[in-house]
Amino acid sequence: MKNNCQNLYLLSTIACQFAECLDEKELEMLSANLIALGYMIESLLAHQNVCGND
Repeated sequence: MKNNCQNLYLLSTIACQFAECLDEKELEMLSANLIALGYMIESLLAHQNVCGND
């Protein structure tokens, strides 16, 4: 559990830093791109689980 809290602290710190440096439209684009990246990684992992690690 301790590691999860550290990850949340790190992520919230990064989010605050981005919010200080980027405007609203840039933040929106970054958010959308990170969500897309997460889905792509999830898809790759699912394919690896089904097809093996080839």
